[in-house]
This record gives sequence, structure tokens and C-alpha cells, in this order.
Amino acid sequence: MSLNNHQPHVLVLPEDEANRQLANEFKLNLDQSVHTRIHVDREAGGWIKALDRFESEHVVRMHRYPNRFMVLVIDFDGSERRRNDVTSRIPEELRDRVFVLGALREPEDLKPVLGSYERIGSALAKDCREETDTTWNHELLRHNAGELARLRRHVRPILFPL
Repeated sequence: MSLNNHQPHVLVLPEDEANRQLANEFKLNLDQSVHTRIHVDREAGGWIKALDRFESEHVVRMHRYPNRFMVLVIDFDGSERRRNDVTSRIPEELRDRVFVLGALREPEDLKPVLGSYERIGSALAKDCREETDTTWNHELLRHNAGELARLRRHVRPILFPL
């Protein structure tokens, strides 16, 4: 199934394989009817490479497709400034449609407490569907609270229709 670029949809650009697995598990826990509204791209190979790919491939397409929302899933590597570093490279006119999420250090750090990527992705999707913060409130994810609120406002109707 492929995206319909003319309908509201979400494209996820993961930094690495761990983030790609989390995003895929999140997607698998969505209602089957919305699977054509979300696509998880191949991993970029690092947060800088994710930004480079975003700039070189996706900025033009986002201008072409105003119904596209992007989620950049990156490792914050312990730096809460990382979001500002990433956001500064997103064109101002697209910032309302681009979201930056990720583990405070690395997604691998979530596994000892929250379980497998399958379990974590499922729990994150459940939180989004039920508008709760049980998993998102974990100490390695709670720094996403502001971005998550913004994401829910724009993307929740696409992925979790009434």
C-alpha cells in the first residue's frame, strides 16, 4: 500500500535501525484502515544524515504536498539542545508540519525498563490512541512532551480518526 500524497499523511524518517523498528511497531499497532496514511522511510544512518536527507529529498516534496507531515525520529544522545539543532535546519514555513521525537539518549536504553521494540512501539501507539502519557512519560521520553502535544494536535486525526 502506498501513500496518497494528496490526502493527509505522515512520513517518518528514522535516524537508525532501532528508531525504524520503533516506528514500524507503532505503525503495526494502528488500525489497518490508516496504514496508507503513514510510511516509515529507511533509516538515515545518523541524525545529521537524517537532516541532510530531509533537506535534500523531503523539503521540496513537502512544498509540493501540503498534506504531508514529517516525523524525524532521532537519538538525542543526552543533549536536550538536539531538538533546537534539528529545528534550526527546518525551513520556517514547514515547521508546523515537521516534528522531532526520540529517546533522550538512545532507544536501546528504553529496552531494559520498557521491553522489546515491539512492546515499546505498541505502548507508544496506545498512548497516542488513548491520549495518555503512560509510556511517553518515561524519563527517557518525557522531554518530548511539548512536541508530542503539537504532534497530537495535527497528526492524531490522521492516524486515529474517530
